[in-house]
Amino acid sequence: MHASEAQNIPQKVTAFAPATVGNVAVGFDILGFALDTIGDTVTLHRTEQRGVEISDIRGVVTDLPRGADENTATVGLVQFLADFGLPFGLRVEIDKGIPLGSGMGGSAASAVAAIVAANAFVGGKLLRTEILSYALLGESVASGDVHGDNVTPSLYGGLTLTRSLEPIDVVQIPVPDEICCVLVHPEHRIDTRNARQVIPKDLPLSTFVQQSANLAGFLSGCFMGDTELIRNSLQDLLIEPHRAPLIPGFSQVRQAALSNGALGCSISGAGPSVFAWVKNQADAEAVRDAMRAAFAGASVESSAWISSLNCPGASIVEEG
Repeated sequence: MHASEAQNIPQKVTAFAPATVGNVAVGFDILGFALDTIGDTVTLHRTEQRGVEISDIRGVVTDLPRGADENTATVGLVQFLADFGLPFGLRVEIDKGIPLGSGMGGSAASAVAAIVAANAFVGGKLLRTEILSYALLGESVASGDVHGDNVTPSLYGGLTLTRSLEPIDVVQIPVPDEICCVLVHPEHRIDTRNARQVIPKDLPLSTFVQQSANLAGFLSGCFMGDTELIRNSLQDLLIEPHRAPLIPGFSQVRQAALSNGALGCSISGAGPSVFAWVKNQADAEAVRDAMRAAFAGASVESSAWISSLNCPGASIVEEG
């Protein structure tokens, strides 16, 4: 590293990455969208001592691994420092805005925010696809598998289709501006690994064919701005039936959303959070209140957010 480059290296960088809804009912492991109301923040401090050290974990979750090779926010950083051979280390502060095991992409957001911040230490040289590759290393620690339905929208923003990870091929899907999301998080935790284990290895071909039709119809509806096609297509026949029993009151919550005008309602990621797409802001509050009431009827407390669907992805919020 040249002396002139060294002078331009920041001492501290803070980045924010939004929470996400993975799967979006019809796109298991390949579809996801960002939320504009909640997320994780990671601050990196340049240190003389090489390596990665976690100095603080704050926010709604604090009981997370402190080892750099165990925490989703830092696994990618370890590889990043090794690949670039940087003559310094990084001290990491993590501010968790996303509850653990919530199905809102908390592990992905931390991983994305960390690499977005780290990119500033090399002058922003990383392409977005390269940032994604490093962030996926952290996500794999959380779920035991590599999939882009949370990491990709947290980085890119909006609704994304991760067509391939080898090589990386991401498609951003347009969504009509008036459609918004209601996300309800029950006070219940589901481990992502456990949620993946309840999915059968063999599924009927006829179910797969119908799910493929739903995915195609959903994407077509998004591109054409056809809310009725979205409504008719936003149904999960593959994964939801097997994960629904893990969420107390899910069937009542889903029915409450649909009865109040939601275009569709399903499990956010691995759960237990539940999302609904609503055709306009005016209906969103009624759908939110009905979903929360249904959870309350199952003796489950909940929190809720209303978000647009064309939200920005991760970004640097402070550098100095």
